[in-house]
Amino acid sequence: MAAAAMEFSVTINRKEVVVAALPLQEHRLPLSNLDLLLPPVDVGVFFCYKKPCRRNGQAFVSMARTLKNSLAQILVSFYALAGEVVMSSVGEPELLCNNRGVDFMEAYADIELRELQLYDPDASVEGKLVPKKKDGVLCIQVTELRCGAVIVACTFDHRIADAYSGNMFLVAWAEMAQSKTISLHPSFRRSLLNPRRPGSCEASLDDMYVPLSTLPPPSSNGATTADPIMSRIYYVTAENITRLQALASSKGCRRSKLESLGAYLWQIVAKSETDRAKRCKMGVVVDGRTRLCDENKPMANYFGNVLSIPFGEERVEELVNKPLSWVADAIHKYVHVATSKEHFLGLIDWVEAHRPEPALAKIYCNGNEEGSAFVVSSGQRFPVGKVDFGWGRPVFGSYHFPWGGDSGYVMPMPSASREGDWVVYIHLLKGQIQVLEEEAGDVFMPLTADCLGLHGETPEFSNQIITINREEVVAAALPLQEHWLPLSNLDLLLPPVDVSVFFCYQKPRKHNDLAFAPMVRILKNSLAQTLVTFYAFAGEVVMSSAGEPELL
Repeated sequence: MAAAAMEFSVTINRKEVVVAALPLQEHRLPLSNLDLLLPPVDVGVFFCYKKPCRRNGQAFVSMARTLKNSLAQILVSFYALAGEVVMSSVGEPELLCNNRGVDFMEAYADIELRELQLYDPDASVEGKLVPKKKDGVLCIQVTELRCGAVIVACTFDHRIADAYSGNMFLVAWAEMAQSKTISLHPSFRRSLLNPRRPGSCEASLDDMYVPLSTLPPPSSNGATTADPIMSRIYYVTAENITRLQALASSKGCRRSKLESLGAYLWQIVAKSETDRAKRCKMGVVVDGRTRLCDENKPMANYFGNVLSIPFGEERVEELVNKPLSWVADAIHKYVHVATSKEHFLGLIDWVEAHRPEPALAKIYCNGNEEGSAFVVSSGQRFPVGKVDFGWGRPVFGSYHFPWGGDSGYVMPMPSASREGDWVVYIHLLKGQIQVLEEEAGDVFMPLTADCLGLHGETPEFSNQIITINREEVVAAALPLQEHWLPLSNLDLLLPPVDVSVFFCYQKPRKHNDLAFAPMVRILKNSLAQTLVTFYAFAGEVVMSSAGEPELL
């Protein structure tokens, strides 16, 4: 599916710097050894909100004020986000906690939310709704759309925070905006990730991470321009995820949903290779908090990077021809090596042994001549339902991370519109995207307004005209012996009043589409059948000879 051009204007109406509400003693916070494995790249995240209902609606200026005031308050706890990255005396990055503040922009976009082609974030989001960070650690843009909808977007320095830390901040910020108790206060105890004395690390880490000085110079053969890398956002239903999980599980071994989706993508990416003798790599981001946590190391609220990226590689021919369960088993085996406490302690020691020489995950700087490679990062903790600043939950949220490496990047996240469905951010080569949409378009559906329940939405209240096109009486499908049914004494306590109930449904999904006429026919036919059992609803209330109501 080719993405149409996304032309709309965004005007920055106000820009200011928001600092923490309380003064901070300036100090330097060293980056942990795991932070030092991250290149200087920024991560974007954004949330889309419908225009607030009138009964609790706020003007945009009031909403922006709420965001800024609560941001100033939450930066007291999350003070690292108000600092800036500087270089230490040995040439390593470290965090200067000086309350420099957060760049905060208020903007207006001449487009409606349902018109926004979120499927193509490179055109609709990048640099327009998700801001480019110029200074500091974090910048924020809040944008009002023509329909009154609002988009809140943040861009932060990945060297200071991983997705877990970013999620922690977003939830706390929303809680502060609603004057709620903060559920998780951040910890910046770098001692939790100190290297051991003496250090100890397995040789396998040399296959996963590499010092920058050992990397070849960047290629200048123009290969990257011939097949540019691009971002897309897809919608995957719970039913398709369950189906893939069933195919990926075998011999009594149930694979996780992430392993199953990753295996399916690995096969798709392999199919994009014309040379079947090449090898194709896939990495998985593993969070080390639960692995390192014990009674002496509370890691649940640790703010920073606690990540490892193990990866595997297989011949393209095998990935294409083997069953999905074989591919999922391969993923499970190589990820397993990074799920222990010893792995993360060894990785910390490995970085210490190479300092101050910077290092990177090897798969990040894969190089196109080595074959295709991509990384899958689980976004299942993405708190799309918890980032409510007081005007309702977002109808959509996603990370946006064109990370600049040679490899692709994939992040599945929970959908805000239907439990169990996933939103999948994909950053791959154009050729790989084309194969994905040709081979798996039934699984990876381009994100549309329909997916978010925004199709045909009327943003403003209006005087509506409702036309009754057809009226008829539906009787029970089988004949009934007419009789009188007396009301009980408890029935007789009720006055002659009517009770109504109604249900609102989104437009049916495309893969199960129904026109209105057959939907009505289904309702009438099933009603006639149900009235055979619930025959009382097909009768009428009359008066008995004693003047009491009864059912005929």
